Amino acid sequence: MMRPLIVTDSELAKLPLVDSVLQMCRGAGIRASVFSDVQGNPVEENVTKGVHAYMMGNHDGVIAFGGGSAIDAAKAIALMSGQDRPLFDFEDKEDWWTRVIQSGIAPCIAIPTTSGTGSEVGRASVITDTSTNTKKIIFHPMMLPQCVILDPEVTVGLPPHLTAAVGMDALSHSLEAFCSPLYHPMAQGIALEGMKLVKDNLATAVENGTDIEARGQMQVASSMGATAFQKGLGAMHSLSHPLGAVLNLHHGLCNAVVMPYVLKFNEEKIGDKMADLGRYLDLKNQSFTGVLDWVLEIREELKIPHTLKDAGVVDKNVIATLAPMAVADPSTPTNPRELTVENVTQLYSDCFTGNL
Repeated sequence: MMRPLIVTDSELAKLPLVDSVLQMCRGAGIRASVFSDVQGNPVEENVTKGVHAYMMGNHDGVIAFGGGSAIDAAKAIALMSGQDRPLFDFEDKEDWWTRVIQSGIAPCIAIPTTSGTGSEVGRASVITDTSTNTKKIIFHPMMLPQCVILDPEVTVGLPPHLTAAVGMDALSHSLEAFCSPLYHPMAQGIALEGMKLVKDNLATAVENGTDIEARGQMQVASSMGATAFQKGLGAMHSLSHPLGAVLNLHHGLCNAVVMPYVLKFNEEKIGDKMADLGRYLDLKNQSFTGVLDWVLEIREELKIPHTLKDAGVVDKNVIATLAPMAVADPSTPTNPRELTVENVTQLYSDCFTGNL
């Protein structure tokens, strides 16, 4: 890779960090340029413009630099740089991934600047289809970046509230993977240790953003969570994806808000697993109640809003739009308890009012 396109988001591009990466590349004789027209919850247009920049610059690879949105967009740009079909023809359905021209996928290096999504170790990108206001998963095995650089120093500038939100996203990945009813003992073990790293390091990283040890451990926890959720996700993500697509809310924050309500909803199916988790985390109360109390405590410590209303969802009537989307979400089939429009409507209502 001698002519990479550095893909980042519009806010990060304003900081000296991105320019320093660009200058480091150029100083090494690598002719790099920057594409930053990427929004939070990236949309198809961001990918299309990125592919245009890739082609116009005669680039030979992609460096994904940023949080989950930037990395998802970068992986999609690398995929689409050599395709002859539209983006959503590669949605994660049936065997649609076989439509991809594999030789047309550009190489990709990922450097995450947040510790939450774990997109750097994923084979997919979440891109919003604005024609339907739905988040869609674009998948191909070769979308997995060939190289990942976890450098905690690039996460130091992340503000406390975002450090908290993305850290809770990392927790949600491991927690939902652990609760998934599918059989994958390796992912189960990774999920357990990922949650322990969050327990031991997230509050420190939020309180003292310059603590390199805590920042580094949270980067590892993030990558572990995204590795673990090969076992499946669940209703936390089912509820959060429509909130992001329709209301453009921060994904990690949504997962953090809905987390205790989803745990309570699934209680009858996950009681034994929560007891195992309580023992591994060395909680005082090693039971479902103990894990739920720990989640509520860490949310309060990190100043996570307790309800969707507190998080900025002002109109409860939007639930009627969100509930069918949540049931149709790709994360839904691996939730421990079956989701229906009726019980998801009630679950959203609980998240809005704070009914636990």
